[in-house]
Amino acid sequence: MKKTMNTLTNNTFRRISKRLLLGMLFFPLGLSAYSQTRDYIPLQKQVGPEHTTEDIAPVQAPFAMPEMNRPVFKDVVCSIVETDAKPEKMVTKAIQKAIDKVSRDGGGKVVIPAGIWKTGRIELKSNVNLHLEEGAELHFSGNINDYLPVVLTRFEGVEVYSLGALVYANNQENIALTGHGKLVAPTTDCEIWKRQCYESIEKYVEQYPDVKERIADGKKGRSVFLPLFVSPTNCKNVLIEGVTLERSLFWNIVPVYCDGVIIRGVTVDSHGHGRTDGIDIESTRNVLIEYCSLDCGDDCFTMKSGRGEDGIRVNKPSENIVIRYCLAKRGWGGIVCGSETAAMIRNLYVHDCVFTGTKSGLRFKTRRSRGGGGENLTFERIRMNLTGAAFWWDMLGEEKHVGDLAKRLPARPITPLTPSFKNITIRDIIVESASYFIDLNGIPETPAENNLIENLVGKTNKLIRMTDVKGFTLKNITIQSKDPSIFINDGRDVLFEQAHFLLPGGKVKLKTQGDLTEEPRLIRCLVKEY
Repeated sequence: MKKTMNTLTNNTFRRISKRLLLGMLFFPLGLSAYSQTRDYIPLQKQVGPEHTTEDIAPVQAPFAMPEMNRPVFKDVVCSIVETDAKPEKMVTKAIQKAIDKVSRDGGGKVVIPAGIWKTGRIELKSNVNLHLEEGAELHFSGNINDYLPVVLTRFEGVEVYSLGALVYANNQENIALTGHGKLVAPTTDCEIWKRQCYESIEKYVEQYPDVKERIADGKKGRSVFLPLFVSPTNCKNVLIEGVTLERSLFWNIVPVYCDGVIIRGVTVDSHGHGRTDGIDIESTRNVLIEYCSLDCGDDCFTMKSGRGEDGIRVNKPSENIVIRYCLAKRGWGGIVCGSETAAMIRNLYVHDCVFTGTKSGLRFKTRRSRGGGGENLTFERIRMNLTGAAFWWDMLGEEKHVGDLAKRLPARPITPLTPSFKNITIRDIIVESASYFIDLNGIPETPAENNLIENLVGKTNKLIRMTDVKGFTLKNITIQSKDPSIFINDGRDVLFEQAHFLLPGGKVKLKTQGDLTEEPRLIRCLVKEY
């Protein structure tokens, strides 16, 4: 039977509160939970690049991870000055000549000395560490010709041939980009930006179903796809450490189809420069990200695995990923899974991180047409100061992007393009501020499944709204909210255990609807007026 206002459950909240002597118990329990939680959840001053350790500590995760070690290089050093690099001139050829020579001779370090160096696309090669000394700045050209010929890349989860990346590699092993120098992308008044393809990638793929025909080189009236900033592709044993990335035209650090990636001590500063994701793990496995700071124009730390039918064809998941001791600043999401989810995102462990000024905290996004999804995702010891929702499941999208597929009903038949998110564990969290505690929009045919939020203290403007969920436990949480509303639509197996609410009026306003909705279960829940 469809339900509107769940009076029974509101009465249940009040009855349980009275039985447990709410007035005496709420504050001791709430403050105790906060005290216990805040003592071991990091502050902003305790994470980020300035805390990068010399050695890489062993990785502990709730899934098997290989030992993560830096690649080792021969003790050979070649400065780009030795290959005729001169300040104020384009040094692309000099840099590439040094990289090619060192790689051909068995490997070593190619050094970019202090100074400003102008360059086009740089291609890393096996057994080479491209090292930027303190004070070194690589300023990248905005001209299309400086990134030709086209190379295989992924654009928004779809394989194409275009400009690739400002720093690119393909089918290489044992490569690194290190040092305390800076990489600076061109501004948006450049030729690349003006000639970018504005057509949706789905429509582009419909025109060119064969990957070999997807050539966006800027010639004969053709447009280009915006290049990534740093993108090793089909590579093994990759290290990116210490460098700073500024501006960017598109996503910043994007390993694609890689195995064994370490990203540590990196700073990204691209806020205000368009859709500039910070770090995107794209169909890549065995990844460690630590001590990074991202201030970007779109999502901060993002997991992706291809889009729709093209991603299913490639069928390479993103898996075995650990993110620790990192700082997310301005951006659309601190940790984001999706929306390109075709080959699955699995085995992600994020711990001891801080989000400050970010829109959403943890965001799980996909679309009916994207396929795959995410599973076995664990988040622990995170501090959040947000402008949007702390926990946001965004699985339907908007009609302007996916048409009628964004309409929740009717439920569609399950196909290989139907995504799902399940087995998500979130514990030991402080939400200092957020617009919403939980904002969950699942898919009727594949509801968000088996979710746990445990040991949390938070302060939000609004509480909870859930649509299409199957299995959600909130345990040992203390929430202060300006709005006492909880809305559940087609929600099954929802449990509140030791949930403590500090609300105006001292009452939870619970509304449920949907033929599939079950009465939420309540165990030792407390409500207090503020």
